[in-house]
Amino acid sequence: MINKSSPMYVVIGGIAALIIVMGIGRFAYTPILPHLQDAVRLTDVMAGYLASVNYLGYLLGALLAGISQWKKGKIFYLRFYLVINILTTITMGLTDHYLLWFFFRFISGLTSGLVFVLASSIILDVLALTKQSLWSGMFYSGVGIGILITGLIVPVLDHYFSWRGDWIGLGILSIFIGVLTFLWLKENSSTKIKYPSSILSLSQASRKQRILPWLIASYGCEGMGYSVSGTFLVALVQRISSLSHIPALSWVFVGVAAIPSCMLWALVAKKYSNLVALQIAFFTQIVGVILPVIFFNSYGALIGSLLFGATFMGITTLAVSEGRTIAPNQSSKVIGYLTCVYGIGQMIGPSVAGILIAKSGNYNSSLIFAASVLICGMLLLGVGQMKDARTNKVINRKYSYF
Repeated sequence: MINKSSPMYVVIGGIAALIIVMGIGRFAYTPILPHLQDAVRLTDVMAGYLASVNYLGYLLGALLAGISQWKKGKIFYLRFYLVINILTTITMGLTDHYLLWFFFRFISGLTSGLVFVLASSIILDVLALTKQSLWSGMFYSGVGIGILITGLIVPVLDHYFSWRGDWIGLGILSIFIGVLTFLWLKENSSTKIKYPSSILSLSQASRKQRILPWLIASYGCEGMGYSVSGTFLVALVQRISSLSHIPALSWVFVGVAAIPSCMLWALVAKKYSNLVALQIAFFTQIVGVILPVIFFNSYGALIGSLLFGATFMGITTLAVSEGRTIAPNQSSKVIGYLTCVYGIGQMIGPSVAGILIAKSGNYNSSLIFAASVLICGMLLLGVGQMKDARTNKVINRKYSYF
């Protein structure tokens, strides 16, 4: 007999939601992009704008998630937006009009942001109540699973049905995966997490004031930096002669590395703290982004893909977990703020990268731009880390009797 309220089944329902709205709805565009460019002569600049409008929708979705009250319950709205997201994936294959593509990608981004914030809030609260916080890494692996699925299926669908079949086939697959979300993702509202009021009101408030702005700014840099590779990676790999016949292999590498990454980074964070783990993840991602510039061959591209896949969702896991730790009673709001700034970065990154690619005629300038932004993210996080360390010393002395 399946206990649908078990944390494991709730997490599986959440994984299914992320596969749909993130791995497919959001990231399927990357392996499909080269086929679109070949079939309808989509320029790099237009490709960047099309990615940016999706990220604009994601930004607005995160904003709405942060301010909405969810009077009918988070699950009701999550299911509604999930259905809309699936429909936008299917409709992308039903037209070749640019304006409609912009509209569908915007709505896809909007619903992705809403579902991501709602699912994260529900899952993290349930895991905190059941003392299974390390399982958050398992939940975020849904993005990597979705990326792996698109990397494997898109070349097959494109071979038989062209780019239209890519979108429609992935949309139909999303319907079946969505059944798991409807059956198993449940909100636990019967129990509230209780914190010592004196510590919550002073120490948590102090941490929120000291480090949260720096964490948010750093996460915005991550959104801007990672979105360049997240948009143009497969198109870049197509220009490498040894991989030109199978550029989606790089996306498979990203998915394979992304699946266990969140769990691994959660373990690193358990040993060293979220902030230290974030610094390591940022550095690793910078290496992955810049490798194809230094080694423009299959080794540079595929190792870079592995490092990119191993970090971009890990950074999300760590940043969101740290944000929830700072303000545990306002998880939806804090996750919404983080996702909002992340969305701003995502919106700017591909547009700037598309212009740089068009002007330079290659992808090097866009990757150098991405790496520079990620370095800024590391530095901002470092400032917050120093402020947090000073604050913790004061709090530990003041509340050592707890």
